[in-house]
Amino acid sequence: MSKSDQNSTLSKEQIEEVYGLYKNGQFKEAISQIKALNKIHPNVPLLFNLIGACYTSLGKLEGAVQMFKTAVSLKPDYAEAHKNLGNTLKELGRLDESIESFVNVTVIDPDLVDAHYNLANTLKELNRLDESVESYKRAIAINPNYARAYFNLGNAIHELSLKGFGHLDDPINIYEKSLSIDPNYAEAHNNLGIANRVIGRLDEAGKNFDKALSINPDFISATNCRGLLHQDMGQHDDAIKFYDKALQLDSNFVDAINNLGLVYREKNQIKDAIKAFEKAIKLNPNFANAYYNLIHGIKEYQATDKQVKAINSLLEAENLSQDDRIVLNFTLAKVNEDLGKNKTFFKYLNEANKLRREKLNYSFGQSQDQNLFNEIKNIFNDKLPLIFENNLDQSTSIKPIFIVGMPRSGTSLVEQIISSHPEVYGAGELNAIGRLCVPLVLNKSSSSSNKLSDEAKLIRRNYLDLLARFDSQESVITDKAPLNFRFIGHILSAFPEAKIIHLKRDPIAICWSIYKSNWSGLGNSFSYNMDDLVNYYGLYENLMEFWHQKFPEKIYDINYEKLTTHQEPESKKLIKYCGLDWDKNCLEFYKNTRVVKTASSLQVRQKMYQGSSEAWKEYESYIKPLVSGLNSK
Repeated sequence: MSKSDQNSTLSKEQIEEVYGLYKNGQFKEAISQIKALNKIHPNVPLLFNLIGACYTSLGKLEGAVQMFKTAVSLKPDYAEAHKNLGNTLKELGRLDESIESFVNVTVIDPDLVDAHYNLANTLKELNRLDESVESYKRAIAINPNYARAYFNLGNAIHELSLKGFGHLDDPINIYEKSLSIDPNYAEAHNNLGIANRVIGRLDEAGKNFDKALSINPDFISATNCRGLLHQDMGQHDDAIKFYDKALQLDSNFVDAINNLGLVYREKNQIKDAIKAFEKAIKLNPNFANAYYNLIHGIKEYQATDKQVKAINSLLEAENLSQDDRIVLNFTLAKVNEDLGKNKTFFKYLNEANKLRREKLNYSFGQSQDQNLFNEIKNIFNDKLPLIFENNLDQSTSIKPIFIVGMPRSGTSLVEQIISSHPEVYGAGELNAIGRLCVPLVLNKSSSSSNKLSDEAKLIRRNYLDLLARFDSQESVITDKAPLNFRFIGHILSAFPEAKIIHLKRDPIAICWSIYKSNWSGLGNSFSYNMDDLVNYYGLYENLMEFWHQKFPEKIYDINYEKLTTHQEPESKKLIKYCGLDWDKNCLEFYKNTRVVKTASSLQVRQKMYQGSSEAWKEYESYIKPLVSGLNSK
């Protein structure tokens, strides 16, 4: 508490006395003394500010608000009272009002660093991320050694980058700046690890989490994140050890319990998965993700199920976060789909997609998608050499197979078939190619054959480094990241020896399946609106036609419907293309116990299913914009 702005009628001794009581934690005594002084000096802003501070310490927040408001009404430029008012309103959850108070402070005293920092934190809490970034930067401009401001700036930019606004590398530099100021900042090490994990720098992420844990061995978030990293690598036993350790630190830590459920689901231990998710819900009945994970392929609800009633009750809560509201709408959509209530199913599905699109602030016309596709085609034009075989490091024995196509086109099934071969390691969806290539394309750096050659070397080196981290003895490794279809040119420039498998499927079946999916990964912002889906599918078709013209002998097309109806001959042709001898295990792919982390994880553990591409016809009347849009292409 500052003693500035004192009323001249109060003696120094009087002020020192009440401040002394406040500092010593004698809040009730301080209040009593201040009220006595108020009777003699009724209009002293300092006294109202101080009694507000005492009320805050006693948890009487509404009373504190009234005191701070009185102080600023008596002295409108009283910066400290405005700051205290803002902090108290924020604690009460009255965020919009608190922002007004913090803004007042910044106007009164533009160099008060905490005012900018507090304003930034509140804006971030309201998901006004762009504004929060600017306020963090103002705080840092005032105090360049403000490690916590750098840390929270990194958090805000990380959230923006996940939504497609900015590069995923950006928060890493900011976290590193925070750590250069405070090397023992465990939270910054942890969040640096989270950022590195998102972009596929798994070794670096592991080092970050380990450093956070070396500083604070009981850091539960870092312990949980270490488990997630092992899970990413298919190291289930190690993942479980870290989740168990997190639960030793806090037996009610529902995130770890939920993650255990996800591990068990990936291992096809369905009973254990259900038990974990239900335990998470019991501990936290408001845990939206656990409800979703429980119904996602492992439990069918009845209309009278108590958990369905709980989900409906949660959706009625005014303070429910947008993320939870999205997840719960997707959950109820699946519940009603299972119950055959198509109208209700669509009500919840459309609401979930609408909310997700709003959160991402996505519009096809204003997105970078069209620009990205155009720039890709500009790079790989007739004037430039396409493959640089003579300039690449050939010292590796690894043979990558890239399985591409639109999401939900059957890429998981094909990877499951190929990875059932004893000479193949199925690495799943790796995001390394996209992470490497998107900045190269959008920065328009590939403007000459020399630059393309250098970039090919860069992509090859970084990608092989990633593959080397997998605990596998097989030399043939599959990468099933569907959206890598965008970067076939870059892939073949870096890996002329690579096999490219392109999945083709009925476009309505693809887009319908995309629309009804709750995507957690990056790059699927086009998925939540039927018109956006139609437009994006058009970009995909156009680009694939371009690639086939450029690389007529390098892309193997496989038709999903033909694969499901003629399993053995199509599987044999597929395995032959991969340069492998036939193995009967490829017909029994559903027995493969490898880790599958996609939305299709449970489907690929079942025998070949025919007719899935016709499923959309049951809902044709609900998806007319999708059907008519795709049929007109």
